[in-house]
Amino acid sequence: MSCPFCIIDKSLYIAENAHFFAISDRFPVAKGHTLIVSKRHCKDYFELNENEASSLNTLCRDVRQILMQQHQALAFNLAMNCGKEAGQSVFHFHMHVIPRYEKDKPSPLQRLRESLF
Repeated sequence: MSCPFCIIDKSLYIAENAHFFAISDRFPVAKGHTLIVSKRHCKDYFELNENEASSLNTLCRDVRQILMQQHQALAFNLAMNCGKEAGQSVFHFHMHVIPRYEKDKPSPLQRLRESLF
């Protein structure tokens, strides 16, 4: 089976740089949910080289600006699953950029913090 991220049509890109491209998530959990995907096929974050890691940061900030302008997002969740046991289902590096809004339900981490304090 071929990798779904290796065959993405470039016309779907929201943004890109030398090492990554950004696309809308096909199954969004919030308005504007975006994936940042490595152009080089690598399994997860820990297989990125230093140049790629730096480039990821740059594109992440660019995507944040785009989502703030397009959707008036107030906050963001950034998520990477690294490995099957961590919930990774597509073994090609991608990071979720999930815009958050005032009326959003609390995230699982927020609920955990609230239950502890």
